[in-house]
Amino acid sequence: MPQTLLSAASSPREAREQIRSGHWASHTSGIAAGFAQTNLIILPAEAAGEFLQFCQANPKACPLLDVTAVGSPAPTGLGENIDLRHDLPAYHIYRHGKLEETREDIAALWQDDFVAFSIGCSFSFEEALLNEGVEVRHARLKRNVPMYRTNIPLISAGRFHGNLVVSLRPMSAAHAIRAIQITTDMPRVHGAPVHLGDPALIGISDINTPDFGDAPTLETGDLPVFWACGVTPQLALENARLPLAIAHSPGHMLITDIPNHRLKYG
Repeated sequence: MPQTLLSAASSPREAREQIRSGHWASHTSGIAAGFAQTNLIILPAEAAGEFLQFCQANPKACPLLDVTAVGSPAPTGLGENIDLRHDLPAYHIYRHGKLEETREDIAALWQDDFVAFSIGCSFSFEEALLNEGVEVRHARLKRNVPMYRTNIPLISAGRFHGNLVVSLRPMSAAHAIRAIQITTDMPRVHGAPVHLGDPALIGISDINTPDFGDAPTLETGDLPVFWACGVTPQLALENARLPLAIAHSPGHMLITDIPNHRLKYG
């Protein structure tokens, strides 16, 4: 079945059904327009308290939208008939802090002590940008967003620590100003940018070589605009060195039933 089945016009339920059945393994940028997408972290209950503290201490990078009951793969606040074992296109599997493999389904790895954290995603504010005429170039080009490790430290919590990961959206200065205004009102999906301009100032040595996602397409007059990114907790997972932990593959998100407009202030 071709991957062109999913588009901006797909409903969240349709998108999850195609993903669950193995018919969509690509990134989810631009899929099911109007509905929130989330990052995912799954780890044993014995580490869940520390990770919750890490998220609370770093809300820009880790805005929590849902935390499951111990052992349950079904988030209660994100929609109907969601199963986190199947409903993302790709998962990263970490063992003792090392990314060992990527899977399209994690049912065989599920444990009765797992707790899943769903974290707001910047894909959700892109609709608001587009509605205001602000370019989102990677979406227009049907590419994954570029993501980079930075030198910006996070607040540690127990075993969880590290530096911020950011996502890049190059745009004109005028669009950057409008993007700041729009995303400031959306703190549950990372809020306003954390940096504009020279990437070297936040530890990015080569903007054309992202650590995650696709390389950016830069045009004359572009201003690099960087937002906090939900891949950040995956670096904290590396540092925590848990025996087993699971995350989404960058750009391969959970598509929820939450309308994006519900993620704004007011």
